[in-house]
This record gives sequence, C-alpha cells and structure tokens, in this order.
Amino acid sequence: MMKKLYILAVVLVVSLIPAVAQDVSRQESRKAKLQREIELLDQQLAQNASRSSALLSNLELLKKNIENRKALVKESDKEIRRYADSVYLKQLAINRLKARVDTLTSHYSRLVKSAYKNRDSRIWYMYILASDNLGQAYRRFGYFRNLSTRMKEEAVTIKAMQEELEVEKARLAQLKKNAEKVKAERVKELEKLRKDETASANTIAKLKKDRKKYEKELKAKKKEVEALNKEIQRIIAEATRPKSSAGSQTVQKDDPAAVALSAEFSSNKGKLPWPVNGSVVAKFGKQYHPVFKNLELPANNGLDITAPKGAQIKVVFNGTVKQVFVMPGYNQCVLVQHGKNYFTFYCKLGSVSVKAGDKVTTGQVLGTMETQSGNNQIHFELWKDSKPQNPEGWLR
Repeated sequence: MMKKLYILAVVLVVSLIPAVAQDVSRQESRKAKLQREIELLDQQLAQNASRSSALLSNLELLKKNIENRKALVKESDKEIRRYADSVYLKQLAINRLKARVDTLTSHYSRLVKSAYKNRDSRIWYMYILASDNLGQAYRRFGYFRNLSTRMKEEAVTIKAMQEELEVEKARLAQLKKNAEKVKAERVKELEKLRKDETASANTIAKLKKDRKKYEKELKAKKKEVEALNKEIQRIIAEATRPKSSAGSQTVQKDDPAAVALSAEFSSNKGKLPWPVNGSVVAKFGKQYHPVFKNLELPANNGLDITAPKGAQIKVVFNGTVKQVFVMPGYNQCVLVQHGKNYFTFYCKLGSVSVKAGDKVTTGQVLGTMETQSGNNQIHFELWKDSKPQNPEGWLR
C-alpha cells in the first residue's frame, strides 16, 4: 500500500514539473521587469536631485518606485517560499535515498560475511551433500554459484546510488545557497524601500509649504492638456470626416483597406508592443494631486512613461503618419492613423524621423525622447474615433 502511495506521489510531482517551471519562468520575468523599472526610476531621481523645481515630479517617481519595490519584495517572498519547499522535498528525497543505500549496504555486508564463512570449497560440498533432497541440493548449489555475481551487482548498485546521493546533496546545498541570496536581496530591497518612503514623506512636507505655487502650476498644466486634447480631437475629426466627390454631395464609401487595417488593429488588443521600454508613472483617467488630495488634476487621456534619456519611440502598429506638430508642454508630437478609426499619439519627442503621409510599420522608430523640465518621459495615447482608450488594455 505504501509503495503504491509513493509511486502515486512521484507521478503527481513529475506531472506538476512543467507547470512549476512555467510559473518560475513567469516569476523571474516579473522580477527582472521590476528591477529594470526601479533602476530606471533611480536614475531619473538621481538626475533630478539638484533641481528644487522637480519636487512634484520626484514625488511621482518615488511613489512608483515604492510601488515597484513592494512588488519586488512580494516576488522575493514567493521565491523564498519556493526555495523552502524545494529544500524540504530535496531533503526528503535524500533521506529516502540514504535509507535505500543503508539497506543495500547492510544486505551487501551479509553477502560478504556469507561468502567469507563459505570460502572453503569443502564446506560447500558438505553443505550440498547434506541436502534433504535433490531439489534442495540444486538450490544450494545455485546459491553458492551466484553468490559472487550477486556481490558484484550489489557493489555496483551501491556505488551508483552513493554517487547519486552526493549529487543530490550538492543540489540541496545550492538550493540553500540560492535561498540565502534571495533573502539577502530582500533585506536590501526593504532598506531601499524605507529610504524611498522617507524621501517621499520629506518631499510631501516640502510641497505642502507652497500650495499656492502648485495650484498656479496646476492651472497652467490644465491649459496645456486642454489645448492638446482639442488639437487631437480636431485632427481625428478631420481624418474621420466623410469625404464628398468634387462638385457633388455623393459621400465616398469607406476604403476597404482602411477598414481591414482597423479590424486587424482591433484584433490585436492586448498584444500591441509598448512604444518604449520604461515605467508607467501616470495612468489613464481621472487623477488627483498626490499631496493636495482635493485638487483634481487634468484627466489623463493616455499614459506617461518614463524611459532612459534619448530612448527611441516606436509605433505600436502599421499605419500612416497623420500629422507632426508641436504643443506647449509636450514638445514634438506624432499622430498615427491605423486604418479607418484607430489612432495612436506620441508626445514629448525631441527629434522626429517621420513626416505626415509616411507609411509606418510596427516597431518603426518615430523619433527620440527628449528631457523636458528635468523629466525623461513620453506621453502616449490611443483613440478609437473620438474616444480615448486606456492604452494598458491594448499593450502587451
């Protein structure tokens, strides 16, 4: 019964190995992404360290960094638990293997003793001749004949299992070493998290001293956002307005290629590549001031993504560059149309490598990001007709 349960347990563990490996791979990928984002945010904070005017921007970066560090600590906790489980299971396997080796060694010792006691061939003959019948004599003869072979086989098996035991012990030692490394990293990350939280509290204290200044800046920001939204809406309305034939009121039918491209764009929801590898510091939708909670910020129709200085900005899908323009607070902007009714918008570019009318393909570089007011960020939006969409639901 116990043997059957053991076999069942082994089968179950083996069947779970692919799923566990896949989960480990996903976890490692999440950790790597968080570590990249944290490194990027730390660089941005270091660049802003000497700029007193970057307090609000720093607070946004710190809040995102705190969020990432908490997530990283959480991932480390999962990894530590996984290592603890692996160490436990590996120790069980070693214990079972050691018990098997001990049993075989004991059996081998008995064989050796038996061979030693019966080393004199005269004793063999007397033992065989003293048999009660022919069958017993044959069995005794077979026993002595096979004793040497069995001893050799047992010795080979014991040696192989002892070697396997040493390999398993080495694996166990490595698992423990890896677990200790993750624990040490977690301690360091918690210390950095405490420092970020302290820095965030100090920044909030400084910001609270000058509310009027930030209310004034907020009004200016609202005007910039409103101007940007109006310009985007104007361009989209013009691009989607039905065109009439010259000299008549006949409305032209939709271009089949444009309709097909829109359908293809829609079918790739959740699979589009990011315009830049970075960290989202401002999400889509209604926002409130991080310090003065009753102050509503301009609604964000897209995402603000911090990225390395001079990073290349890439188009997320095939399309046509509809317009390149400049807006206060947003620098150079590129609007790309994807078929009949989908549009993506890329802003805060320092240099632009495309022009209106250009056909672009997924991943093609539109330009490079420029540091603006001490921030290395791009503003990205995605629209369907005249309605802004949450880009995070579209990007992979």
